[in-house]
Amino acid sequence: MANYGDRWNRAKVEAKGARVLIATDVGLHFGASRFDSLLAVALTLRGAQVDVLLCDGALPACMIGDVSWYPTLDRFTERGPQADFCDHCYPPAADAWRKLGIDPIRLGGMLTQQDRTEAADWAGALDGDTEALRDDPIGDQALAGALRFFARSDLQDRAKVRSVLRSFLVAARLSHLAAERLLRRQPYDVVVLHHGIYVPQGPVLAAARSAGARVVSWNVGYRKRTFIFSHEDSYHRTMLSEPADRWQALSLSDEWRTELDRYLHSRRHGDNDWIVFGKGTEFNAAAYLKRRGVDPNRPMFLALTNVAWDAQLHYPGNSFASMREWLVETVRWFGERPPLQLVIRVHPAELTGSMPANEKAADILAAAFAELPSNVFLVGPDDPISTYALIESSKAAIIYATKAGIEVAASGRSLVVAGDAWTRGKGISIDAENREDYLKLLGELINLPSPADEEVERARRYAFHYFFRRMIPIRATQPTAGWPPFKIEVAALSELEPHADAGLDVVCEGILTGSAFEYPAEILGPGATLI
Repeated sequence: MANYGDRWNRAKVEAKGARVLIATDVGLHFGASRFDSLLAVALTLRGAQVDVLLCDGALPACMIGDVSWYPTLDRFTERGPQADFCDHCYPPAADAWRKLGIDPIRLGGMLTQQDRTEAADWAGALDGDTEALRDDPIGDQALAGALRFFARSDLQDRAKVRSVLRSFLVAARLSHLAAERLLRRQPYDVVVLHHGIYVPQGPVLAAARSAGARVVSWNVGYRKRTFIFSHEDSYHRTMLSEPADRWQALSLSDEWRTELDRYLHSRRHGDNDWIVFGKGTEFNAAAYLKRRGVDPNRPMFLALTNVAWDAQLHYPGNSFASMREWLVETVRWFGERPPLQLVIRVHPAELTGSMPANEKAADILAAAFAELPSNVFLVGPDDPISTYALIESSKAAIIYATKAGIEVAASGRSLVVAGDAWTRGKGISIDAENREDYLKLLGELINLPSPADEEVERARRYAFHYFFRRMIPIRATQPTAGWPPFKIEVAALSELEPHADAGLDVVCEGILTGSAFEYPAEILGPGATLI
């Protein structure tokens, strides 16, 4: 911001408003570093006093790096990320913040040797007890971090794997202790951090809530130049509990109905998105299914998987403990009922996600069945058939947690939900309460009527709310190839001032006052939303 001279320097001096801690934590998360710097400037221009928290190599494990970097685990368990990442993480990120005139707070500066001893003892006491970890909010974050590291939904019972989990437990506890001490030393009105889960973000979020600070988490949206913000928790959880009155009474204009249809159709190719996991190139589902041996005269149901390891936090509403259990049970149920047919579409992100999965749906099924039942058909993650074409050809879709459920419901297809999908509880899907209820719902599939017009309309309102209101456009971001999918382009400081960008105003107002993170797309119209 050196090019903006007096205005920026004056803004920093005059900032006497809310105290905001931006807990970027991980400097090598380039998306977080870029967008957090934009938030810091925009909030300062609105009078906020902004501090930044960065890890300075203090943790024995974090979200940077995964098992693919370590052919053997000895290097990680003995030396942690310090040997490979920390020198490239904290110093350049700290220098970038200092160029803005903001000297980051060091996470390690909040820790004592006693903290390290306590964290090690705490991790040792849990000793990899998964049930105990799930019941502990910090242990749950550590377990999620370890599962992400291995890109699996479960941890193999091996000494080196347990050692990695122990490193994440220690890191999670240290992150929590450091954040607790910082928030006692300097109370903040609000703590802002990306994602809100894993290590160290999840434990920092938990400490902020315990200290009475408001919490804001954010993540990149699907649509180009958009971001999703949530109050008090990760969006993985808040989108489940969001009150329906935020969207169910929306009245969409004819212009918006057309635009919603256009966008949902564009999802087939990802033309308007900067997060795209798979682009189907074949759309003739009837021809494809015939080649695969699916009988057009028998009912066909579609199961959509998600990536097994992704965001594996504890969700009490799940009917099954994991996607693995759900998938195996579903195949077993259909296999015992030959008149029915099940097509399983494996999520393309198993191959194309930022971390390719080490636990694949095909491997899960191969371990459970010598061969798949003759009425069950597996569609691989790299198969060119369009998922959307399969949805349109199915009698109903069954999901565990994938966000594709939103589009299934909006398309007018019946949707059965077994896990923590965001459609749950919104009146647009059939939600299983437990395993027995799920099996009962499967038994009713054959006689399941198509959703009524009012149900489809409700699903479309939610799709509009999710894609156009919760995904907030920010003008200063420009799409790029690779990850992160954006860069920041600001020609003049005035572009970040109040009233210059409606989306940025919504974000800053939400951070500073607690107002809803909802872009008023229905008022501004498609022309103002598609920037």
